[in-house]
Amino acid sequence: MDAQATAVFLRFFLDVKDPRRHNVRHVFTDILTIAILAVLCKSDDWTEVVEWAKANRVWLKTFLALPKGIPGADTFRRVFARIDPLGFEHCFVNWTRALAEVCAGGSPCACDGRSIALDGKVLRRSFAHAWDRQAIHLVSAWCVQNQLVLGQLAVDSKSNEITALPALLDLLDLKGAVVTIDAMGCQREVAGRIVDKKGDYVLAVKGNQPTLHAKVKNLMDEAIIDGFKQMRHDVFEQSEQGHGRIEKRTVWLTDEVSWLGEQMLGTWAGLASIAVVESTRQDLGDLTGKVTIERRWFISSVKGCKPGDARRMAQVIRGHWGVENQLHWRLDMSLGEDDSRLRVGHGAQNFSRLRRIVLNKLKSDKRKVSLKVKRYRCSIDREYLLERLRQ
Repeated sequence: MDAQATAVFLRFFLDVKDPRRHNVRHVFTDILTIAILAVLCKSDDWTEVVEWAKANRVWLKTFLALPKGIPGADTFRRVFARIDPLGFEHCFVNWTRALAEVCAGGSPCACDGRSIALDGKVLRRSFAHAWDRQAIHLVSAWCVQNQLVLGQLAVDSKSNEITALPALLDLLDLKGAVVTIDAMGCQREVAGRIVDKKGDYVLAVKGNQPTLHAKVKNLMDEAIIDGFKQMRHDVFEQSEQGHGRIEKRTVWLTDEVSWLGEQMLGTWAGLASIAVVESTRQDLGDLTGKVTIERRWFISSVKGCKPGDARRMAQVIRGHWGVENQLHWRLDMSLGEDDSRLRVGHGAQNFSRLRRIVLNKLKSDKRKVSLKVKRYRCSIDREYLLERLRQ
């Protein structure tokens, strides 16, 4: 059963190429299997991976070859530093696509009707030298409804997120999905790529697109003042109280994008609607009663502004920020990503991919307990560990 559980899961990663020469001491699939199991069991660096493997050597020997025993930390470090991250990512995407289909009940299009948030994260201690503090920057795709990591790519050290976004989009199945990206991703190429792949987009608009930002802001601000007279629209309001403050969010949505002008419509593929979100916050602890008001603007390829559409747009926009506390926060607090000092070759981003594999696997346990607790349970309960592999 141990061998069967690991084999079913690892079949998605069999195409990861062994970066070493043929005269090797350790089997590549053994190294990959140990790494995934050990990270599931609370190991956060290669030394801990080796210690876990040594403590479980007898059990591992029942389904792994281990011709020369447990590989050393240097072996793990060298191998993962040299594994092609794009090849590893292709296998990861194929696995998450199958996993998403299972979560969606076997739907032929696992992303249909779902939101995919794309956002960047810095591996803060992954710089190579103390005098060169240029850490690795990753862009991740997060399925909001399933809370699964769908993909991840590193940003080129001499570039920014803009170059990584199209490459990551190319790896994903976007048919029927709504892709949300912050202002950095508000680019014509990105919008076109999403539409070409049969998806929809909701892109935040800020000063990095000054002409578009000015037109959208002026149009929507004036429409709000005029009460959207003779302009199709839908509106949704929501109020919340918590964390010592009261917040009201209002979302206005219109599909009358012709007001932006033909030239603007011709350069943004599929542009079909505009939205503005107004957040009004009052800090209950502030005796002055100060109220702050902030507006954010968005363009979208989602068509229509019928009753209920503004509510759905509000859910999509708010769901995007879940990538911060549902993904990035968990990676840092529960999986120690910000504390990782892996720096050689592709080691940092490949170990980060192991963390995301673990995060997806642990999501199959629906109990309301922390990831730390789930990892601890994996480390002391072998049946629970195998159950996570089988899910």
